[in-house]
Amino acid sequence: MLRSLKFLIPAAFALGSCTLGPNFKPPSGPAESALTPDHAAEKGAGDQHFAIGQKIAADWWTLFRSDALNSTLETAIAGSRTIVAARATLAAAQESVIQTEGGLYPQIDVNAGGLRQHINGTPFGLPKLPPQFPPYSNNFRLGAAVSYMVDVWGETRRSIESSQALADAQGYELDAAYLTLTGTAVTEALTLASLHAQLATVASIIADDEQNLGLVETEVRAGVATQLDIETARAQLAADRTLAPPLRQQQDVARHALAVLAGRAPGDWSPPDFDLDQLTLPAELPLSLPSDIVRQRPDILASEAQLHSANATIGVATAQLYPNITLSGTLTQQAISLETLFEGRTTVWTMGGNLAYPLFHGGALEAQKRRAVDNFNAALATYEETVLVSFGQVADVLDALQHDAEQLTEQQAAVTAAQSSLDLTRRAYTLGSVGVLQVVDAERQAEQARLGYVRARAQRYLDTAQLMVALGGGWWDWRGHEAAAQPATLQPAAAH
Repeated sequence: MLRSLKFLIPAAFALGSCTLGPNFKPPSGPAESALTPDHAAEKGAGDQHFAIGQKIAADWWTLFRSDALNSTLETAIAGSRTIVAARATLAAAQESVIQTEGGLYPQIDVNAGGLRQHINGTPFGLPKLPPQFPPYSNNFRLGAAVSYMVDVWGETRRSIESSQALADAQGYELDAAYLTLTGTAVTEALTLASLHAQLATVASIIADDEQNLGLVETEVRAGVATQLDIETARAQLAADRTLAPPLRQQQDVARHALAVLAGRAPGDWSPPDFDLDQLTLPAELPLSLPSDIVRQRPDILASEAQLHSANATIGVATAQLYPNITLSGTLTQQAISLETLFEGRTTVWTMGGNLAYPLFHGGALEAQKRRAVDNFNAALATYEETVLVSFGQVADVLDALQHDAEQLTEQQAAVTAAQSSLDLTRRAYTLGSVGVLQVVDAERQAEQARLGYVRARAQRYLDTAQLMVALGGGWWDWRGHEAAAQPATLQPAAAH
């Protein structure tokens, strides 16, 4: 029997040379060469310029030149539970590939057993057995069984292809988790810097209100102003003091969010105090072409891998419409005593094959194939939608950066004009030319302009970070550092 298997199994492998179903071809690259309609946003935004085609580093946040930000991101990457979960899910997907690959090989099982039996002749009318029939008997068995389903039509190979594509998709999900983590952590840190600057501005506004109240009180003592003027100035001071608590609440929320991103409880860890003045706005930003973005965004690559898996599933469903062949064999040593178990005369073997042809299944198999095709078409539409959404996100951020630069310029002009108006109004008030209401109104305009300037300045940092995320965030370099966790099999899907 062993000699027969020696030739039978290679012959069975040779039979599995046909793979049904369409071979996967990655979608062609985008025809677009521009990210915005008029190319204007791609030329630069104020004092920020774009380096077309330049790659993004995995630690792109170092462009802000902040040691506090760098250390915070290191803490977040090391402690993120999201990345731990994504890495474990990837490992499970890779094990699924290995499990599916097992279908390419014969399945061999070893079995052993022993039986001792008491024979009772009474039911057969023999109260006492003849001497040649002992009342007890033994049966010992040791053997192996081999079975192999010949992959004639490539069902197993297509299943492996599908599993591998799903593992690829999970690898890109891990990359997306890294990108989301770093992008969100940087956003929270920049939000803290913005809130710190806004609180400092509010403190300055309150100090100005207190100075104005002192000025009015002096005027009252001099008999120039009235008690109504004092109450108006106090009302403005009280109103401006209400600006700080909501900002502090937002600050606490951002701190807590950053702690959770770092895998720490808010009570056990607190991020450093970020300051806009200690951050550098990058003057040169990398900008990818549309053809590069589809190979850089992990969500696009994950969608492409899902499309690949759906394509392979069509081959699985197609193969199930055709006959399948299963080969099997057993080799067993069976004897009534252990001493004779391995004698040649106790050898029992079987060898055979089975052919099953799906003659009638009520249309189920044909429907299964049509369902696989429908799922592929749905996956294709999802991929195309993912690409379009990604281009829209990049275009939005490019336009936002351009508008941010314009807004900052206008806001700076507003601050200058409002402060000049306030200074003139205060001097006019001391001369008795205007009332305190005009002073309060000028203060309110100056307050809005100063807060608007801080927010416009912070928005440039936030949109700069969003551009890095929208372009893919350099996860490919991070993956290189994570080689132990991400095997080399996780590469962009290729045609088979």
